[in-house]
Amino acid sequence: MRSIKLLMAMAMLVALAAFTAACGGTEEGGGGNGGGGDGGNGASEESAMEESMAEESGMEEEAASSGEAESLTVYSGRSAELIGPVIDQFIEESGMEVQVRYGDTAELAATILEEGENSPADIYFAQDAGALGAVAQEDLLTELPEEVLSPVEDRFNSPDGEWVGISGRARVVSYNTEALTEEELPDSILDFTDPEWEGRIGWAPTNGSLQAFVTALRITEGEDGAREWLEGIQANNPTVYEDNTTTLEATAAGEVDVGFVNHYYLFRALDEQGEGFGARNYYPRDGDVGALINVAGAGILQTSDNVEEAEQFLGYMVGEDAQQYFADETFEYPLVEGVETSDELVPLSEIETPEIDLSNLDDLEGTLELMEETGVL
Repeated sequence: MRSIKLLMAMAMLVALAAFTAACGGTEEGGGGNGGGGDGGNGASEESAMEESMAEESGMEEEAASSGEAESLTVYSGRSAELIGPVIDQFIEESGMEVQVRYGDTAELAATILEEGENSPADIYFAQDAGALGAVAQEDLLTELPEEVLSPVEDRFNSPDGEWVGISGRARVVSYNTEALTEEELPDSILDFTDPEWEGRIGWAPTNGSLQAFVTALRITEGEDGAREWLEGIQANNPTVYEDNTTTLEATAAGEVDVGFVNHYYLFRALDEQGEGFGARNYYPRDGDVGALINVAGAGILQTSDNVEEAEQFLGYMVGEDAQQYFADETFEYPLVEGVETSDELVPLSEIETPEIDLSNLDDLEGTLELMEETGVL
C-alpha cells in the first residue's frame, strides 16, 4: 500500500510542477545530439533526463505499424524526443507494431495501478528505478528471462529479475575549472557541509534526480545522517537553481564553484559549446553515495498478452544498437559492456557506486517530507 500512496503523491507533485511551469516556470530538456532528458522527475527523467528533455511533459500517443504483427503497447515515462528514434529502429528491424503512450513516469505508474487487470500496457518504461520498484512491489511485473537480464550488470537490474536497466546516469559534482582542480575537491559528497564551501554551492532541490540522491542518502546514512547533510548544505547558503542545466551553466560561468548535477549535462554542453566550456565533472570517490548511478529501465506487466514480443523489445533495448544510441545521442551510460563511449566519460567500471538496491529508491514521499522539514523545499 505504501507504493500506491507514494505513486499518487508523486503524481500530485508532478501536477503541481506542471502548474508552476504554466505560471512562468520552464522545463529542462535532455542531453545529447538528438535531445533527451533525465532524470528525474521534475518530471520524469530528471524531473525527467531529467529535465533536459521535456520528458515529463504531458501525455502523447504515438503508433507505428508494419505488417500484421501483434501490437505491443508501451507506457513510457521517457519522452518521444528521447526514445522515439530508438523505438523506430526496433520497429523497422522487427516489423512489429508498437503503440507508445508517453507521459510522466509517476503518473503512468499510477495509471497502471488504477487500470489493474484491464491495463492495455505490455511494457512499463520508466525514467528511474524507484518508480519501477514501486510498481514491482504491487506484484505487477513479471520475471524477465535471463537472456534479457544477463547483458546488464546485476547492480543495475531488479534483484528479483522483474525489470532491466537500459541506460544509466551518474550523480557528479560539476566544478568551475578556473576556481578549482579535481584534487581540491573532497572525497565525499558529505564533506560539502564544511563551512569552507559556504556560498560556493549550486543545486536544484526540486529536481527529481537530486531527490533520488537524497533518497539514496537516507538509505546509506540513515534518516538522521540525511537530515544532518541537508541541514549542513543549507547552512552553507547554496544558490538554488531551476534545474541541472542552469546549475551547470552557473558553475561554468563562475556564479558558484560547484554544482550537484547528473553527468550527461556536461557532455551536452561540450557538444554545443566546445571544449572551452568552463566546467567539468568530478565523481566522488570510494563508493560514495555522491557517485550514485540511477537507471532508466523497463519491465513487462503481468497482464500482458504479448510477453514474447515484449521480451523481444527489451532484448533490443539492451542490445548493441540501442545501447550505442543512448551513448551517442543522449550521453547516458550504456549498461552493456563493449559499447563505445566518449573518451571524456569515466568508464562505468571505474565508478565505485554505493551498494544500494535501486528498487528501494521508491520512497519519494519520505524524501520530500525531509526536504521540507529542513527548509530545502
